[in-house]
Amino acid sequence: MLVLDSSATLAWSLDDEQDYAPGLLDAVTAAETAVVPMHWLLEVANGLCMAVRRRRLALDEPILVLAHIRELPIIIDLETTSRGWQEIPALAKTHGLTVYDAAYLELAMRLDAPLATLDQELSRAARAAKVPLF
Repeated sequence: MLVLDSSATLAWSLDDEQDYAPGLLDAVTAAETAVVPMHWLLEVANGLCMAVRRRRLALDEPILVLAHIRELPIIIDLETTSRGWQEIPALAKTHGLTVYDAAYLELAMRLDAPLATLDQELSRAARAAKVPLF
């Protein structure tokens, strides 16, 4: 099991970023299960739409990519919202993260699972919190 953030997910679908997450898609599709906070899908969908605006993806590609991602063994954590009242904002403050990124860190800490991210600030916070990185 691993916690998957949107930056790592988006790397699968953008040709110029696929080298940043080698083996991650294989790990998720093989025996691994990825767990994500509730806002993950919206972050991924937004990133794909932004890629269209920046002409990095064709107009129809976000829907195709999302359909592929939907088939992967990804579990959406339903506790994210309840943790958003205290634990997640506290982690954001402690580590200088956005609340969105702190949700990934909180989930990895709670599940004692490695975190798959390409975000430098989130990686730094994970190391500080002794959360292993994928």
